[in-house]
Amino acid sequence: MSICPKNKTSKARRDKRRATWKMSAPNLVKCSKCGELMLPHRVCKACGTYNKKEIIAMD
Repeated sequence: MSICPKNKTSKARRDKRRATWKMSAPNLVKCSKCGELMLPHRVCKACGTYNKKEIIAMD
């Protein structure tokens, strides 16, 4: 016996299932040292610090 739907899936029901596939903008926070916008829990690309400690020496 093969798998076969008993009834046709309506367009509304099908599209409701696909409605959750949205992209969201990344939430940005200010760097505690330089004030540049950055992704949370990551090293700041502008000054190279994380949690008020210098991780990457920026010259």
